[in-house]
Amino acid sequence: MESTRWSMITSLQGGDAARARKALEELCQVYWTSLWAWARRQGLDAEASADLVQGFFAMLLEKEDFAELAPERGKFRSWLLAALRHHWSHEREKAAAAKRGGGARLLPIHAATADGELLVVAADEPTPEAAFERQWALHVMASAASRVRAAYAAEGKADLHAALEPALQGELEDVAALALRLSTSEGAVRVAASRLRRRFGDELRAMVAETVEDEGEVEEELAALLRALSAR
Repeated sequence: MESTRWSMITSLQGGDAARARKALEELCQVYWTSLWAWARRQGLDAEASADLVQGFFAMLLEKEDFAELAPERGKFRSWLLAALRHHWSHEREKAAAAKRGGGARLLPIHAATADGELLVVAADEPTPEAAFERQWALHVMASAASRVRAAYAAEGKADLHAALEPALQGELEDVAALALRLSTSEGAVRVAASRLRRRFGDELRAMVAETVEDEGEVEEELAALLRALSAR
């Protein structure tokens, strides 16, 4: 399998640091709101949570030797949360954000954005870890859906996608009416819905694959994602 972002980051030994930094920044974008939800569930307010996460990511992005980020490797998600715990235990939130973020380019997400973007209220989760897991799962699902939507639009099939998108939540309710609306047959609608689900599944798998060391861990991470979504 082609190297994932995470395996590329952990395997670099003084190689293409700029490429590694870009890969790390892309992964951090995926987990921003998940870590923010974790911090909120710890009792920090929205601004302090944003300061903590931004300071943490700024610290990571300032590193020169990316191989030092995870000597034991493993899943990026697990390592990242452990690293944030370590960062929080050694830095005061606002002081850390001011010191670490002074000369670094921060990720373009802020507390207000996160407050509006979160699909789950962190305070409703039983633990900070549960808040992190569920927000991670929701973000990955939403991102995969967004990528599929954009792909259909690029193919000139935005209307088809809009009509079939409910199929990602379950079975289509009125296939006959939808077929009439799309000027096609009921069988064609069912086939198109099946293709949409498959493309969504492929995109979801691809996103998860970017955050693990090898392909053998993808199924485990997908199972963790489903558990996080169902645990309420």
